[in-house]
Amino acid sequence: MTAHPGNLGGKPPLWLKEPPPPKKPRKPIPRESKKRKAYKASAEGKAGFAHMARVAALRCVCCGYWPVEVHHCASDRYGQRKVADTETIPLCQRHHAEFHAAKETWEAEYGKDYHYLPIVADQLAGQFNSPWKG
Repeated sequence: MTAHPGNLGGKPPLWLKEPPPPKKPRKPIPRESKKRKAYKASAEGKAGFAHMARVAALRCVCCGYWPVEVHHCASDRYGQRKVADTETIPLCQRHHAEFHAAKETWEAEYGKDYHYLPIVADQLAGQFNSPWKG
């Protein structure tokens, strides 16, 4: 290619530059960690998920509405952040959102969330006659 008389560097015009080499494809981010997959595959994990599925079939402990979200509770009872999958209660979407938005207000109205654990255990055992059973 012959250089233009005003082109002192002898380089082609900008629009004729070669494109940069393609970037290496990035490794995809795993949707689940290895630790989480191992927990799900373990006997403890399978039992926890089975328990949460049974709790999800119950009605909300506050209002009796269904469907519910499974709420892990008792996090402040033992001073730890992570709790077992068996320490869960059923809350409808509204009460679950209220709990996480304003925990103190929710507890003032409904009490501590872990106080509902014996009620849920009774419901799962079939010993508690809930006024919301359909």
